[in-house]
Amino acid sequence: PLHELVPLYRDPRSDMPVTQFNMKYVEPAGLVKFDFLGLKTLTVIQKAVELIAVKGEQIDILKIPMDDAGAYEMIASGMSTGVFQLESAGMRDTLRKMKPNRFEDIIALVALYRPGPMDNIPKYCSVKDGKEEADYLHPKLKPILEETYGIMVYQEQVMQAAQILSGYSLGSADLLRRAMGKKIKSEMDAQREAFVKGANETNNVSAQYAGEIFDTIEKFAGYGFNKSHAAAYALVAYQTAWLKANHPVEFMAALMTLDLGNTDKLAIFKQALDQMDIPLLLPDINHSFVDFAVEGRAIRYALAAIKGVGTQAMELLVRERTANGPFRSLDDFLKRIDSKALNKKGLENLIAGGALDTIHANRAQLFTAAETLAHYAQALAEERTSNQSSLFAMDASAAQDLAAHHLTDMPDWNPLDKLSYEFGAIGFYLSAHPLDTKRAQLERLHIITYADVEAKLEERPAAKVKMAGVLIKKTEKISAKNGNKFAILALSDSSGVYEVMLFTEVLLRSRSYLEAGEALLLMADAEQRDEQIRLTVHDIRPLDPALEGQIKGVQVSLNRVTAIPALKAQLDAAGKGGARVNVLIEVADGRKVDILLPGQYAFGAETRNSLFQTPGIASIQEL
Repeated sequence: PLHELVPLYRDPRSDMPVTQFNMKYVEPAGLVKFDFLGLKTLTVIQKAVELIAVKGEQIDILKIPMDDAGAYEMIASGMSTGVFQLESAGMRDTLRKMKPNRFEDIIALVALYRPGPMDNIPKYCSVKDGKEEADYLHPKLKPILEETYGIMVYQEQVMQAAQILSGYSLGSADLLRRAMGKKIKSEMDAQREAFVKGANETNNVSAQYAGEIFDTIEKFAGYGFNKSHAAAYALVAYQTAWLKANHPVEFMAALMTLDLGNTDKLAIFKQALDQMDIPLLLPDINHSFVDFAVEGRAIRYALAAIKGVGTQAMELLVRERTANGPFRSLDDFLKRIDSKALNKKGLENLIAGGALDTIHANRAQLFTAAETLAHYAQALAEERTSNQSSLFAMDASAAQDLAAHHLTDMPDWNPLDKLSYEFGAIGFYLSAHPLDTKRAQLERLHIITYADVEAKLEERPAAKVKMAGVLIKKTEKISAKNGNKFAILALSDSSGVYEVMLFTEVLLRSRSYLEAGEALLLMADAEQRDEQIRLTVHDIRPLDPALEGQIKGVQVSLNRVTAIPALKAQLDAAGKGGARVNVLIEVADGRKVDILLPGQYAFGAETRNSLFQTPGIASIQEL
């Protein structure tokens, strides 16, 4: 019984007795300590295997080939987002240098990529590439150091070296390993004497040479890693890499499901999907599930990942759809949802995220009426529960009219407003990005994305960069060092979300236009520091005025010919300028007609925003 060995206490939140000794003292008291580590990644792997099984392919993850060329090519290219242990910026850079092509490289990398041992990575890569000769310390040690190119990476190698070179038993070698780790001088002096004597007696190694080998081993042993631990981590890393290389859609869907509530992580995974050419489809009440789901070669956004809707409410919605078929109309949806589970805020976010587009395309109408629609759904539910006839007890067509009656006749949001509301509901820009329409001008002015900055800093540690972004959030702080104000801005561009720092002077002269939703142009110093990219802004201003005169052409897509007179009136009002205008019109049989208008027009932010408000104008692309 435990109470006979160690003092115990019982946590009021648990029935399990717990020892009052810490881990240092339980072992001398006679207990064996085990560490149990729960890894979310194991659930990601299991989920991915289940999704692969849906398409009829059964996989035993413990029997996958360990020499898959695709997996190693992907790892060596640094495309390791979502791969266990290998996804940080610094690790991706190391992967590109090391170019792992065997399982042993991954084990070594897991062990080496820590403060201290990291200094050996350049030597490992150099010997692996054949640019440098391996140093095995002594010919007898070559068999145990060959796998790691002459570098003592693992604690097991320290023990083997003592066993082979100095005749240690494995038990004595383990004591040597512990002594080297603790760095207790008296113990180390005794071990040095035993090592030197053993090397001389066992292999006729001179005292001086044996002492030098001992010093080298001691240096490695101070931060040597347990190989069995590294191998277990490396196996999970390889399994995730194999899944990503061979079943990317299922793996990414599983990965995103396990981070369903973490918007920052989901935004990073969205960037990875873009690089892999895997579409991430908008949420849809008739196609989405509670979790992220595979839909052909695409991933369908999870209903439960929309902000403020709640997992339980989405489970009820999916259950209803599965039992009674797709939602056919707005009225059908309102009659069938559980109104207690889905409140006004949840309904607004479903609308803003595009989840109701298939039953009613005008998001602005639905969003404006969200509170009324929520009340209407509640009234219908109460009537069903009470089983009484009332104002709502009417035939389907009358009920349809009543649902429509709650909607105000108004145009839908313009594309930029649509993206803004979508961002609010989802946490990042999903269907498009506000800067997408300006891509040509940004490229002309050598304005780069955050992903381009990452690539630049792989070549050199610091650079001056010109970037653009839509402001998401501004946080002002006061420096503890000098009492000056500074700000941290969260911005978004087409490659992802990033943060920049503004010091006092820049903050004071730019504060008036640092509003959420504002598109900004910034000049910054970028540097890689402690695996983080640090961006310090020395100039920031609104983007639209900076791009004035840079627009060489505009393509305006119409989905209604009735928009033509309004388009002409607004271009005439804008006057002559330097932009040619193409009009793309969708005609009755689904074809599109492209018309280049004569002359050139002044095309700025005011004209663009005015056109966006015009019914019938589907999109505007600046060239």
